[in-house]
Amino acid sequence: MSPKIAVLDYGSGNLRSAERAIARLGPEVTVTADFDTALEADGLVVPGVGAFAACMSGLRGVRGEQIIGRRLAGGRPVLGICVGMQILFEKGVEHGITTDGCAEWPGAVERLNAPILPHMGWNTVEAPAGSVLFRGLDTGTRFYFVHSYAARSWEMEPGRFEAPLVTWAEHGERFVAAVENGALCATQFHPEKSGDAGAEVLKNWLSTLS
Repeated sequence: MSPKIAVLDYGSGNLRSAERAIARLGPEVTVTADFDTALEADGLVVPGVGAFAACMSGLRGVRGEQIIGRRLAGGRPVLGICVGMQILFEKGVEHGITTDGCAEWPGAVERLNAPILPHMGWNTVEAPAGSVLFRGLDTGTRFYFVHSYAARSWEMEPGRFEAPLVTWAEHGERFVAAVENGALCATQFHPEKSGDAGAEVLKNWLSTLS
């Protein structure tokens, strides 16, 4: 049986490109704002494009933060992409305004200190040993980024559970490019726009669903 994947439609994100990229790998993919459909899928993808505050407003409009929280409480996989990754942090700071995020991870998403913004284009990443998302990919592999804001530090303290695997990239300064934290994974880059390399990341994520 192919896994059932829900792409959460909350008014923000590359919904169709994410849907197509995942469907090409074999799963049954549904773009949905329905609470139960998103909750019960084998895997949930949370895309996101635009401002942190607007994304959080849209997410709350479909009770997306509750869907994410309930899925993770049951160990059910979630993948955040771009701003869909950023909203997993405690807060976002844009233009001096602080917006509460989902608070699955501590820390803030802030504007990058870089000479050119947005950070738009292909960039390498520094993945940790043991990464599943980047399994089989060479060190120099590039992924497609479009963003001006990012998590510039990782603040989660090691606990009694397995420590998250954090992948880094650099544009003006180091920032969090991906996280693997049990059932919760996320990428700052767009795997659905990253060609064969992005397809491999999505394939690796799908391999964790069984």
